Amino acid sequence: MSTDTEYMARALRLAALARGKTSPNPMVGAVIVKDGQVVGEGYHHQAGTPHAEVLALGQAGERSRGATLYVSLEPCCHFGRTPPCTEAIIKAGVSRLVAAAPDPNPLVAGKGLQILQRAGLSVQSGVLEKEARRLNEIFFKYILARQPFVTLKAAMSLDGKIATRSGDSKWITGSEARDLAQQLRVENDAVLAGIGTVLADDPLLTVRLPGEEKKPLRVVVDSSLRIPLESQIVKTARDYPTVVAGVKGRCSVGKKELLSGRGVEVWELPASGGQVAIQALLDKLGYREVAGLLLEGGSTLNASFHEARAIDKYLFFIAPRIIGGDRAPGPIGGEGIEVLQQALDLKSLQYQRVGSDLLITGYPELTG
Repeated sequence: MSTDTEYMARALRLAALARGKTSPNPMVGAVIVKDGQVVGEGYHHQAGTPHAEVLALGQAGERSRGATLYVSLEPCCHFGRTPPCTEAIIKAGVSRLVAAAPDPNPLVAGKGLQILQRAGLSVQSGVLEKEARRLNEIFFKYILARQPFVTLKAAMSLDGKIATRSGDSKWITGSEARDLAQQLRVENDAVLAGIGTVLADDPLLTVRLPGEEKKPLRVVVDSSLRIPLESQIVKTARDYPTVVAGVKGRCSVGKKELLSGRGVEVWELPASGGQVAIQALLDKLGYREVAGLLLEGGSTLNASFHEARAIDKYLFFIAPRIIGGDRAPGPIGGEGIEVLQQALDLKSLQYQRVGSDLLITGYPELTG
């Protein structure tokens, strides 16, 4: 492992400390090295706070002059919620900059590196770029498409069932897997489920981790506003941001007013095949600055996203138990395919033991 790689790996570890905290901004870490010693480091804590480079420069002080700055994403060169980092880097007298990946934001997109190079810095990019892109996969998708990065999370038995024939699904996986699923809610801006899940399980869709205060947007896809007023989601809508997405023309004015009066935001969206159009929903969420969306649907809603090729990442928690039954649902319903050549192959597979369960992560070929 080269010295540049070692320091960049340190910058990436720092960036990851803010996982789930910076949206819609990226996670960024910075390390300043002079004469073989780390003299400053920092990471972006949350949107609106100082960037990683500024924190690292502040810690290094005068030792920044003539030093090398390692940063996990190209420094910004525009005014946003904070001033451009390129100005601070030049003013501090840094002599060399090493970036992991270019910033995909069209306002930056290589311009930051060019500004620093024209100012006389030695500039290098691409060190641990694949790892940097994976760390900020949510940001990269959102900033380029203005739609959220969609992660499907499903818990199933070894024979591929997400519930019994009666709909019982609590709990297929163990406590460790459920804790990790809670962490996934922290890492995303919104959690989405279908009306079928709400009617069957009456979930809260909140983060239930000790000390965690994040409240991701709760989204229920409910074409004709069937959600019960006594459901946990509706009863807690004043405490947790909540959206119910219905189909335009199928939402009764009376039910919409009742939901709105309880703090629920109702979206009336175009239909596709009689159901909420997935792309219209994603566009609306993107406009709402939802960068990361966790899909916790049942087999029907999962199938809608899957068939629309709207899922960027698949997470399958597999428990070592057998449920069986022709009427027990799998994670992705719908009509399915006729021949195996039509199957979606996942790439960049990762395998992780989570308690007694197995977590398999994969990406569609186009996004992996």
